[in-house]
Amino acid sequence: QVQLVESGGALVQAGGSLTLSCAASGNIFSIASMGWYRHDPGGRRELVAVMPTGRDTIYADSVKGRFAISRDDAKNMVYLQMHNLIPADTSVYFCNAQIHMGPNLRALGFWGQGTRVTVSS
Repeated sequence: QVQLVESGGALVQAGGSLTLSCAASGNIFSIASMGWYRHDPGGRRELVAVMPTGRDTIYADSVKGRFAISRDDAKNMVYLQMHNLIPADTSVYFCNAQIHMGPNLRALGFWGQGTRVTVSS
């Protein structure tokens, strides 16, 4: 199995910055993608940013120019740098990783437990 552990969520004022971290551990042969999602106002999980291996990074329109995703594959970690935060960014942020657990196995999706970000106005 694979475990994802997020950290970095906090209360921050509007206009501030925050960096989230996610560490993947366990039976990891290779990583197909790592990314961040959050709950939308309806409670559905929406994409924030995803970084597929060997392909272009994808950002939600609402965070383009303000958020930056990065990976450290040597440590199996993904980060989300968030700048110019606004109250609408308030949510629980979840780390997602698509992991190959063997050389000929398809990637399986794993989720972290979530870390809360609250932006005060």
